Parts: sequence; structure tokens; C-alpha cells
Amino acid sequence: MQMLGIDIGGSGVKGSIADLSTGTLLHERHRIETPALLSPDEMAQAIADIARFFEWNGPVGCGFPGVIMNGIARTAANIDKRFIGFPVSDFFSQRLGQPVHIINDADAAGLGEATYGAGLNQQGTILLLTIGTGIGSAIILDGKLLPNTELGHLKFKGDIAERYASDAARKHADLSWKEWGLRFDEFLAHVYGLFYPDMIIVGGGTSKKFDKFAEFITTPCPVVPALLQNQAGIVGAALAARHLVPASV
Repeated sequence: MQMLGIDIGGSGVKGSIADLSTGTLLHERHRIETPALLSPDEMAQAIADIARFFEWNGPVGCGFPGVIMNGIARTAANIDKRFIGFPVSDFFSQRLGQPVHIINDADAAGLGEATYGAGLNQQGTILLLTIGTGIGSAIILDGKLLPNTELGHLKFKGDIAERYASDAARKHADLSWKEWGLRFDEFLAHVYGLFYPDMIIVGGGTSKKFDKFAEFITTPCPVVPALLQNQAGIVGAALAARHLVPASV
């Protein structure tokens, strides 16, 4: 089965067609830069542009940077605040003329990694953290997703965690990888003490730089980079939307 997966990030909307039998992308990702906060109309247009780029006609899975409950956005930390309380799934479906399944973006990445990546065949509790503009999180217990954890918004160091340990925080404070790695290790120690996961997977764009800070991580459980790297969100979003395809297809 093939499905178009789209990942909405803080600085761009990207997507591709995923082969759900293997968890691989069939094409290079198509990315639309979003230097400003997109309105619901503009975001729907970006998604439609990606579908048009791939000449896609069918259901779409979409990872969204916020808490999603029954297709409605409940938070909007790094995107336009007009999304709060907005019926994202219905609106995007109407604009595209195809059913769109909306899932939290980090949850999508967690599904992708648990199904095809570093968490494949891993039992127990897997914690995935996507490190980029913010910090997203996904918790998978024996293959089942606990949605909308948003651990990047935990109170931490007098603020919220993502303002202390995200990649954006690293760049803003002009930190070396050692300085940032020590900060990230503090955050890992905090979340480890909350959930005692059997494995922590580091995803998002920062996963490609894992070797630059791995030596500063002291968490007792294995901490590994995402095998799908920043493709995990696209693959996971596509996977989450498979129920939209009729069983006969």
C-alpha cells in the first residue's frame, strides 16, 4: 500500500509518498519553506501543492505540530494561534477534496520509528523525542501509542523544556555541541525519571548530528538516533492514515 505523508514543521511543510510495506519513501521529499506563520488557508494550500507535486489523488496522512483530538487542534505552540480549536482534519479534507487524517507530528514520527526504525521489535516503553524548532515527544508501549504527550512543554529550568534544550535554543544561545549536549542530557534525565522508558530515540533534524553529542548522554537506558531520521514523521503520518483506504484496495 502507498500513501502520501506530510509533515508540518516550524519552518517548512514537507511530504512524499511512502510504501507502507517497507516504510520507505518512493520519492525525494518535496519541501515548501514557511518562513512566516501560515494561516489555516495557507497551510491547506501548502498541503494541496505537495499533493499536486506528486500527482496524488487519494487519502493523505498529515503530522501536525500540536495536540490533536478528534481531528481538532487543541494547541499551537509554534504555529498560528488561530489553529487552536480549529477543525483541522475536516478543513484540510474539504480543501483537498480527499480525506485527510491528522496526527500530532511527533506521534507520527514515533509510529514510524516503532514500526520501521529503531523501535522495530522493541518491547516495553519507547520514548521518541523530535529535536528541532521545538521538542516533540511520542510514547509507544508495546506497539501502542499514547497520543499527545508534548513533553517539550514540561516546566523545566524556570521555563519550558524546548526553550532550554531544543535545536532552536542551541542556535539562539550559540552553544557548542558539548554545551547543548549537557543541556539535553539534563532534560533526558528529567523525562527518564518520569517514565523510565526501555529506550529513547532521538529524532528530528538533530538525529543526523547524534555523533556530535552522544558522548554527553548519561541516561541509564539506551539512547539511539532515529533510523528514519527526519523522514520518520512523513512515514508515520502516511501509516496513521492507512485506515482511510478501503479494505479492497
